Amino acid sequence: MLISGSLRGASTNTAVLRTAQADAPNETRCVLYEELALLPQFNPDDDVHPLHPAVARLRSSVRESDALLISTPEYAGALPGSLKNLLEWLIGDDQPGSIYEKPVAFINTSPRGTKNAHQSLRTVLEYAHASVVEAACAEIPVTASSVGTDRLIRDPHAREQIEGVITVLGDHVCGNR
Repeated sequence: MLISGSLRGASTNTAVLRTAQADAPNETRCVLYEELALLPQFNPDDDVHPLHPAVARLRSSVRESDALLISTPEYAGALPGSLKNLLEWLIGDDQPGSIYEKPVAFINTSPRGTKNAHQSLRTVLEYAHASVVEAACAEIPVTASSVGTDRLIRDPHAREQIEGVITVLGDHVCGNR
């Protein structure tokens, strides 16, 4: 499952994930999560059945996935609030296949870096007991000019790196079955 931490329509983070989806090896199915803006603010009092439909769909999608790939910008020196909110909803899921021990990797697309956002992400993932696949985490700097009208990354070198991330993450999943 591919998760962008950006709500922007022209997000380079989302473009990288769309490119991962388009260029993934045939045996790898990549699903882009597109309901980040629909999630209600996390409130433990609301983490009861029946769940908000967007939360139920999120948790179901995570459970059905073998791994997560996240690409996020850094806002105000940390994770965007919308992505932190998504992660908070995932931490409350105690069903098999939840984020607990799920393989996760992330891509940094910013030419300036997103050190604080990725450190915050790592902290939350460790708290959730997710399994960060270090070999699949990558820095692939792209700019808005790298995104084509099809909303995919045009740079062949960046595309090769993105495909490499998907391959490493997929190999990790297959090797741990």
